[in-house]
This record gives sequence, structure tokens and C-alpha cells, in this order.
Amino acid sequence: MPKILLAEDNDFVRMQIHRFLTQADYDVIEAPDGLTALNLVTDDIDLAIIDIRMEPVDGFEFTKSLRAKNNNIPVIFITGDQSPDILSEASQLGVKATLMKPVEKDRLLKMVARSLPKSI
Repeated sequence: MPKILLAEDNDFVRMQIHRFLTQADYDVIEAPDGLTALNLVTDDIDLAIIDIRMEPVDGFEFTKSLRAKNNNIPVIFITGDQSPDILSEASQLGVKATLMKPVEKDRLLKMVARSLPKSI
């Protein structure tokens, strides 16, 4: 069962995404912010779903920290911000996808399936 790290500072949004993922048979580890998420990263995490706007560590900082450690866990961003700059910066960091809030279940599950390493 693939293990997904989910970092989202909005409790309702985090619970909703967690429910979508567990109903689809994913093992989910939750974090209320990017700093907690960084501390939860282990070798058995298959995918990270990270909110962009969080304190004290946002989605971009989380991803940069991962990459600085040569960790290539696939990352999906979630955001309510529709700025084109976000997509450009996310692409430069190798982010697999960016989902807009409110997150739609079908779209989320398609992006997760597409972003997971093929060996799983």
C-alpha cells in the first residue's frame, strides 16, 4: 500500500483529502504544517501532497529542503492561489502536479496515481 505524506494547515481540507486517500486504499501520514512534514519524511514515503501556503515552512521550502537532501519523493502541491508564478516555480522544483482548492476527489486520485513511482 503506497504511503502518502499530507501537509495542510487547514484542518477541514486536510481531513477531507485524508478521507479521499484512505478510501482509495492509500496509507496517509498527516502533518499540520511543512516543518512537521519535513520531520516525518522517511524512506518509505512514496508521495508528498503539500499545501503551498503554510507557516513556518511552506510548500516551496518543503520541496527545496527535500531536493537539497537528494530526496526525489514525488510532490503534488495544493493551493487556493491561482498565480501563474506558482506553476512556474513548482515546475522548476520538479513538482508533479498542482491542484486547486477545493480539491476534487477524482482529480486528486488521478494525480496521485499518475505521480506515484511506477515500481509501486
